[in-house]
Amino acid sequence: MRVLGIDYGKRRIGLAVSDPDGVIARGLPTLKNEGEAEALAAIRRLVEEHDAAEIVVGLPRNMDDSLGPQARETMRFAESLKLLGRKIHLVDERLTTAQARRAMAEAGLSRRRQQRHVDRAAAQLILQIFLDSSRKTQPER
Repeated sequence: MRVLGIDYGKRRIGLAVSDPDGVIARGLPTLKNEGEAEALAAIRRLVEEHDAAEIVVGLPRNMDDSLGPQARETMRFAESLKLLGRKIHLVDERLTTAQARRAMAEAGLSRRRQQRHVDRAAAQLILQIFLDSSRKTQPER
């Protein structure tokens, strides 16, 4: 079962998809956020193209676990994704962008290249966190 991962932002939407077994996340090209209707249409195409059964959206909680304006906007967007007829999961994404930037810096990417790929890398981390936690809660076969 494939899962689509989303790092929702006002300007860009990072995307990732799992392998068919739901074990490994890989990044997809980032979407420019040109409005909700366009974003939903693009995500609908990706869900169909990759046959994604579920969607994971990173929820940007504050460090004190409260929900700020971006978290509320993300929750509203996640609610609109329900129109796609897939199960929607919200995953705490605190520090994923910082982790993505650190990993890219360690890999030697310039700041310019980091900026172009950080949303994709964050979506990949969000999805991998979800996949890893899902495997831990499933009984072994």
